[in-house]
Amino acid sequence: MRLLSSLALLVLLLLPSPSPAAGRAMTVDDLLAVKGVSDPQVSPDGKWVVYVVSELDRESGKSNSDLWLVAVAGGESKRLTTAAGADNHPRWGPDGKTIAFISSRGGSSQVWLLPLDGGEARQLTKLPIDVAGPIWSPKGDRIAFAAEVYPGKTPEETAAKDKEKAESKSKARIYDRLMIRHWDRWDEGKRSHLFVCDAKTGEAKDLTPKLEGNTPPAPFGGSNEYAFSPDGKELAFTAEPLKDEAWSTNSDIWTVPVEGGELRNMTVANLGADAQPAYSPGGRLLSYVSQRRPGFEADQWVLKFGDRISGRVQDVTSSHLDRSVLSYVWSQSGEGKKDRPGKVLAVIDSEGTEPVVAMSYDIDDEGLVVIPAQPDTLLRGGVNTAVQPSLRGGPLVYLHADSSHPAEVYTAGAAGSDPVALTHHNDRLVAELDLPKTESFTFPGADGDKVQGWLLRPPGFDPKQKYPVVFLIHGGPQGAWHDEWHGRWNYQMFGAPGYAVVAINPRGSTGFGQGFTDQISQDWTGKVYEDLKKGLDYALQAYPFLDGDRVAAAGGSYGGFMVNWMAGHTDRFKCLISHAGVFDLTSKYGTTEELWFPEWEFGGTPWDKPEHYRERSPSAFVQNFKTPTLVIHGALDFRVPDAQGLGMFTALQRRGVPSRYVFFPDEGHWILKPANRVLWWREVHEWLAKYLKNK
Repeated sequence: MRLLSSLALLVLLLLPSPSPAAGRAMTVDDLLAVKGVSDPQVSPDGKWVVYVVSELDRESGKSNSDLWLVAVAGGESKRLTTAAGADNHPRWGPDGKTIAFISSRGGSSQVWLLPLDGGEARQLTKLPIDVAGPIWSPKGDRIAFAAEVYPGKTPEETAAKDKEKAESKSKARIYDRLMIRHWDRWDEGKRSHLFVCDAKTGEAKDLTPKLEGNTPPAPFGGSNEYAFSPDGKELAFTAEPLKDEAWSTNSDIWTVPVEGGELRNMTVANLGADAQPAYSPGGRLLSYVSQRRPGFEADQWVLKFGDRISGRVQDVTSSHLDRSVLSYVWSQSGEGKKDRPGKVLAVIDSEGTEPVVAMSYDIDDEGLVVIPAQPDTLLRGGVNTAVQPSLRGGPLVYLHADSSHPAEVYTAGAAGSDPVALTHHNDRLVAELDLPKTESFTFPGADGDKVQGWLLRPPGFDPKQKYPVVFLIHGGPQGAWHDEWHGRWNYQMFGAPGYAVVAINPRGSTGFGQGFTDQISQDWTGKVYEDLKKGLDYALQAYPFLDGDRVAAAGGSYGGFMVNWMAGHTDRFKCLISHAGVFDLTSKYGTTEELWFPEWEFGGTPWDKPEHYRERSPSAFVQNFKTPTLVIHGALDFRVPDAQGLGMFTALQRRGVPSRYVFFPDEGHWILKPANRVLWWREVHEWLAKYLKNK
């Protein structure tokens, strides 16, 4: 026995000791101190990148953003604007001498022009309403932008009506149709319209004065939803018709002459969603992304080319790319009157990452687009967005982030080689922190299908220790956990107190093929629940440092629904955290806004499929609730209204289950205000510590 003990001691001495931590564990103050780097735009000569840096002001609770400039070849970044408030959405003029951007420095958000050869920025538009998203015409004589007006009203009439409503003693709202509210805003009757202004005088004209829908679509559409034709004679734009708005996912690509005139619906035949119109460099093709199935917001986004001569429309991706095209850009290598040959760069959603792929194409004499069977993957790993070529055959410029690095502007060779960071706004902060990298793993899920997940080790990891586990469940449900830096559900923040993090991408997740995504619809509690259970079991077995006796589950939106479902179906967790979770499907249907979602996911309305709604509601299993649960909700959450959180908390309290309700009267589906984010993390960490820190 003495010899065996000596040998064991020798083995222990020879084992590598845990490496010293790279830095300290992350705090919520660190999360809020991260500078948001976004919207890189390459100059016409390919030499410069202008981009936006945003910083939170903890005192005011607002964000300050400015424009910065860096050379594509590398070097020190230069700050271009210093005004308080928001300076964002920079766009180069065609001659590369002027940058148009949005600034709030004058009291409202207007288009400003910044000369690059020196001098102060000057205000171009002076409308009595806010504007957004300026883009230049190819000749530089016009700028298009979006602004909210009452349909049929001028900006001046809109401002006057707003003033009248603000001064009215009655704040009643009256509606004759759905939808009356969306995400976190009530419908005030205004719609986003497309304007064009003179680039010298700022004189503006509404090109869609009678449009009842929004362009770009609300609430998340931006300037990638409208584009000038190469000859500058027309604009293509995305708009959502208001017919059956609450239960239709339809949006269409329209065109309008820049001088004003008749609007033409180019995709009227497709009742699914169409978005992101763009013209090919030579102008022959009008491209856009499209969803085939109406009523399904998570259908695969495919890239389509419309021939402006023949009228032929082609789906150019779905036959060889079983992934959604999230965004895309025409490469300048496709310049030419006939656009042949050419190339499109696209960001796709794939297996928990967002890579960039290149699709080469050619056009035959009949206008038929030919694309090779498989695209070339240029950039892999993490999340890569806002990609654009700098010059013909020159470097790529893009944003890159992963789970241990906030976004910075990067450059890489035209084929994706030798990626390097151009900006370093968060380097100092990241260097202070111990930010482990996420590790991908796969396991056999329900029916033996391959399912992917992520593991994050805790800071200061010691392989000889056992660590409590935070099991994360994503929302959507058609979403995914990516290798990304998340501003809210940040892996590092969950792991910071000394927890390992496990996050599974069960069926219903995007990026693993449309068939995999489809399998959750009308089955919210079947195979997806099996995937989650099997994924956690696999991780606990594969990673011996995970403590299976100390596991908590947390999720938001659908993830909150699944946490509520687990509360009635298992007692394996020490505690639960349900953020914006659905408690009762039937009552949620009558109070949510986008009705297409439950009607697709549950196969109809509650009066059509009452059993389906009832049998999959966590509210039907309250008698089984035992696990301590933290419930979080926002009053302005119109997607999952706050009665759902209150109902869950009421049931827990009535059952005598340890529980806490954290209610934010000034937040929606997401918790965004700095002080509220601090409180959110404090409550989450205290709840986890209460049940995970001690065996």
